[in-house]
Formats: sequence, C-alpha cells, structure tokens
Amino acid sequence: MAVFTIATCGLVYELVAGTLASYLLGDSVKQFSFIIGVYLFSMGIGSYFSKFIRKDLLNTFVEIEILVGLIGGLSSVILFLLFESVDYFQFILYLLVFVTGCLVGLEIPLLMNILKDKVAFRDLVSNVFTFDYIGALLASILFPLVLVPQLGVMRTSLFFGMINVSIAIVLCFVLKNELKRPYLLKAKAIGSFVFLLLVFLFSEAILSFSEGKLYGENIVYTSSTPYQRIVLTHNKSDYKLYLNNNLQFSSADEYRYHEALVHPVMAAAKKVENVLVLGGGDGLAVREILKYKEVKNITLVDLDEGMTKLFKTNKILTGFNQHSLTDAKVKVFNQDAYIWTKNCKEKFDVAIIDFPDPSNYSLGKLYSLNFYKSLHDILSKDAVVVVQTTSPYFAPKSFWCINKTVKEIFPQVDAYHAYVPSFGEWGYTIAANSFATSFDKVNRKVNGLRFYNYQFQKLNYFSKDMIANSVEINRLDNQILVRYFDEEWGKL
Repeated sequence: MAVFTIATCGLVYELVAGTLASYLLGDSVKQFSFIIGVYLFSMGIGSYFSKFIRKDLLNTFVEIEILVGLIGGLSSVILFLLFESVDYFQFILYLLVFVTGCLVGLEIPLLMNILKDKVAFRDLVSNVFTFDYIGALLASILFPLVLVPQLGVMRTSLFFGMINVSIAIVLCFVLKNELKRPYLLKAKAIGSFVFLLLVFLFSEAILSFSEGKLYGENIVYTSSTPYQRIVLTHNKSDYKLYLNNNLQFSSADEYRYHEALVHPVMAAAKKVENVLVLGGGDGLAVREILKYKEVKNITLVDLDEGMTKLFKTNKILTGFNQHSLTDAKVKVFNQDAYIWTKNCKEKFDVAIIDFPDPSNYSLGKLYSLNFYKSLHDILSKDAVVVVQTTSPYFAPKSFWCINKTVKEIFPQVDAYHAYVPSFGEWGYTIAANSFATSFDKVNRKVNGLRFYNYQFQKLNYFSKDMIANSVEINRLDNQILVRYFDEEWGKL
C-alpha cells in the first residue's frame, strides 16, 4: 500500500510542476521535458544516497514520507506565490523538483531494505515495482481527467501531500512497536497533516491572492480545464481573458481583432452559406459571422469543452459574444481540430482559423503543411480562408513562415494586419481556392462595424520592419515555426 501510494503521489508532484511551469512560463513541451529530466535525475541521486542510510530505516522512511508530503504538497503554493515576486523563479522551480525527486528516490530503496529480511528477494522486487508502476499509471490517468478539472493544480498537490503524510501516520500507529520515538513521529506526522489541511481549506484565497499579484487586476472568474487555466479579470469597464497566463482578449478592443479576422474573408467569398471556425472557442468570431444573413450553418471546432461551455453560460462572457454559441445555426465540436479536419466529409465556403499562437509543438502542428492540406480538402472550389498569423512586428519570421506554408497549398494567398491596442500590430493570412477570387472585391457587407471599413488594401501594406526573408515552410516533422516563435517572442 505504501509503495502504491508513494508512486502515485510522486508522479502527481512531477505533473504538478510540469503543468505549473507550462502555465506560468509557456512552452509546455520544453517545460515538461526539463521537469521530467530533472525529476528522474534527482530520483537517481536519491536512490544512490539511500545506501548510506543504515540505521533506523523505518524511522527514516516515515520522516521522508512526512517531508515528501510537505514539500511536494506545498510546491504549487510556493510557486504561485513567488512567480511575480522573485527574479530567480526557475531556480526555485527546479530546486523544488530536485528535492522532491531526491526524497521520492530514497523511498523505494529504503522500503526494500526494510522488507528484505521479511519477504523473499524475488517477491520483494516483483511486488514493489508492480505497485510502483500501477501507482504511476493511476496518477497519469487521474491527473488530466479528474484532478485538475475538479481540484485545480494547487489543491491537487496539497491533497496528495496529505495522502503522503497519511501513510506516515498509518505507519506510526500500525508499526509503533518497531519505531523509535513513535510519539514524536506521530506528532510530526499529525502536525504536518493538519498544516496541509489548513492550507488546502484556504487554497482558494491563496490562489486569488497570487493571481491578483500576477494579473494586477480584479479577478472575477477562474477555472482549470484539462488543457488550460482560464482567468477573467475586470478593471473599470475593461474585461480581460487570460489562458495559461497569456492574454486572449480585452473587451475594450477585441472588436478590432475579430472584425479584421472575419469581415475581409466574408466579403471576398463567393458564398458564405456554410462557414467553418477552427479555434475561437470564445464565440467572438462566430458573433461577427452571424451578422451576415446569408449564413445558414456555422461549425465551430475547439478542443476545450471547458472553454466553449464557459462562453455559452457565463453571463459576462455571453454578453460579449451575444450568445453566439447557443444560436441555432451553430454546431460546436470539442475535438482536436487536426484530427477533426482529416475526418470531416463536409465542404465549406469559408474557413476562419483562430488558433492560439504556435508557442509549442502541439499548436505548431495546426500551422503545418499537413494541416493545410487537410483543410484544403474540405473546402469548396471557390472557398476563402483566413488564418490568425501572430504579430508581423514582434514576430516577423513566424508571420511569414505561416504565410509561406499556406502558399504551398492554396493558389492565391495574401497578408494583412491591424492595430489592436492590447496586442500591437496583429497579422492575418488570407487565401483562396480560386485565382478568380479578389480580396479587394466586396461581395457583401454589414453595417455597424466599429473598425473594418471593407477597404482591404489599407490593411495590406507592410513596412520594412515587418518583413522577414528566407523563412522555411513549417512541416510537421521539423516544426520550424515553433522555433521561430520561441526565438522572437522570447526576446520580449
């Protein structure tokens, strides 16, 4: 039971650190890779030093359980509180991972030494590693599906810290005759459990305090989904939505971004009866599409059900998207857009691609040549496409890499940009399946727009500081776009 529990808890601490690192620092692939590497290395260090512990093995094991529970359980609290306060945050992050890994690495060898005279060696090794791997499997399944959605990252680590300490408490009572100073150990274990429980009970207040420092604004809503941390803030008349610490939109100027995203492509398309939106789970692009009476069907594909559900039900957010996601014309699919596009049998007149920026490889695949090939196959012969293409000013290589990749698939491709105060200059790639399509031509328009005036050429000029030459095509097997993006945005 101890082996099973400590294996589960140990992997959860590792997953918590990786998740927090990707939430706060970005680039989930790199952060998880570094966290796993440091954690496994530190477990090896702990295992090595276990051979020097020869006395009071059972007492030492119980004390290590208490320490693992405290350090692993409190790790997320410490990281959230220190993120905005210290300049050496990554050092603290990896120090906590290293210390936790060392302690977890001590546990199994110590336990095997304790049991070596009581269980046959073959059975001992077999049973210990069997339960160790089963515990790891359980943690890896529960973490994304149950723990993060239900408890959040902070309470998950605290909860498993309490489980770790509970093992120590159980051992203090069950094996009291074999322990030295059992009453002292009981006091330490019970005191640690009570402390973790108190922090768990006040975790929401701690999280609100830390996120208040992080965002510097009044937080009105927070939620964790299996894919991201969603935070909504309010300052005077402005609401801002953050996903994993990255600004998604500001209510003060999001109309500029979404009008520029939607209306050029809707104006240029020959038909707009059947419209596809990939990403855009906030429903703001759909709000703009619904302004055209010719539209009969809108299909929205967004991976995160938590995101689309929030923008269907939250009163503040449905006010922004004007209840667009519950409109009778709209069908929502919560699936991976890459897989959905490959399997789709429909044809669309317009496709609006509003994915997050390609900050990691899982997002980079959605800007790859393979993806645009799949997209091309589900579009009608006169279809028009627009792709959110990051900032041509802050990330010109990334911008023109996406544009060049789209040019490999579609016969006619152009680019344009708009100024959005919250983000600066923001860019788009527009493409057509037919040479007969003119992006300057206005086949239809709607009244009441606040920014876009249906003069495409005014958004089509790029100054010298927004041009990048000699960029590569983003292929699935090289993901050069993610490297460009990391290089350019990493400087800011």
